[in-house]
Amino acid sequence: MSSALPKDVKNSFTARDFSTPAPSVGNQEVRKPTFLSHAPGHWSDVSPENWNDWKWQLRNRVSTLEKVESLIDLTPEERAGIILTRGKLAFSVTPHFFNLIDPNDPNCPIRRQVIPRIEEGDTAPWEMADPCGEDSHMPAPGLVHRYPDRVLFLVTDRCASYCRYCTRSRVVSGVGEQELHTDFEEAFRYLEQHTEIRDVLLSGGDALLLSDNRLESILSRLRSIPHIEFLRIGSRVPIFLPQRITPELCAMLQKYHPLWMSVHTNHPKELTVEVRDALARLANHGVPLGNQSVFLADVNDDLTTMRELVHKLLLCRVRPYYLYQCDLIKGSAHLRASVARGIEIIEGLRGHTSGYAVPQFVIDAPGGGGKVPVNPGYVMYHDPEKVVIRNFEGRIFEYPEMASPVVNHHASELIDGQ
Repeated sequence: MSSALPKDVKNSFTARDFSTPAPSVGNQEVRKPTFLSHAPGHWSDVSPENWNDWKWQLRNRVSTLEKVESLIDLTPEERAGIILTRGKLAFSVTPHFFNLIDPNDPNCPIRRQVIPRIEEGDTAPWEMADPCGEDSHMPAPGLVHRYPDRVLFLVTDRCASYCRYCTRSRVVSGVGEQELHTDFEEAFRYLEQHTEIRDVLLSGGDALLLSDNRLESILSRLRSIPHIEFLRIGSRVPIFLPQRITPELCAMLQKYHPLWMSVHTNHPKELTVEVRDALARLANHGVPLGNQSVFLADVNDDLTTMRELVHKLLLCRVRPYYLYQCDLIKGSAHLRASVARGIEIIEGLRGHTSGYAVPQFVIDAPGGGGKVPVNPGYVMYHDPEKVVIRNFEGRIFEYPEMASPVVNHHASELIDGQ
């Protein structure tokens, strides 16, 4: 039933005027998602055999100022940013992903993610090298135990391409402030001794850059620990390097179920024909797929882009999982969108598209507090008698609260009398 809010509730809640509807797509025309291939693009002289070889893609990454300037015109800010990377986070982009860059638009959402800018040299007072507090929750080198029943296992410090907002820029790429020295045997011993751990997430760097044999040796060792129930891999390789998702890799991963994978896609343009097919191979081998996006200024901080992204993900059998507020990593202020804008976008999705398409918006609490969900204010008032809520249209409803379990004494008497 519809209900008015208690007087004191209206006065205490100032985030939105709930007499007006929440943001929505309204009657706007919704474009049917399309998947494109941009191959071979700048590499028109490369044979299909080489182009589709993931090792060729890695060997031919764009990683120098000279190479990138031979392909696109850089702005002064970008040129200075690439020079800056020699002492910060390395610059490297696979040919597959580089082809997605609009050479004529410095604000291209793909370009902003992987082409450095001079602003990376600026550090705001609240930014930090380790914004998630991983180093302080590392009982063994390379193993992060921050949540009670799960751990993060950093198995490599290399990625196929380097995101300019990387949370672990201090340890990945080989030119950061620190070096990653994972002690695998010590990590395995810790996991064997701590029976409360049931979930292991492999990350880095990117675990899918390991060879099939090396990755399988890690997975099989983890599977030998009885209390570890399931495994996860966090990877941007299916997006940066879809050629790596070979039938052989998928068949190997299938042996270690239940195994889940979280991929990382920020913009619908990243979901190419090749990426769609790579994700299909994983899904067809029984790997449940979720997506983690980072909320970035002028990349995905508008409702139309986010809606297209989540719809394309579902077509690829990938569940939008998390939308991360950009971590407070040093030099990332120019990429950080506002929390208020993120909440508005979630509100524009909720109720206006499938629930499967709505990710959970979270902030990784600075300093190691873990993921904190950040949602629009749907609960308007709550006391022992009722909960006052609003829906996606801004309409307000009252739901009776259950102060204690209701016991049907009549039913109990009937049972006792049998």
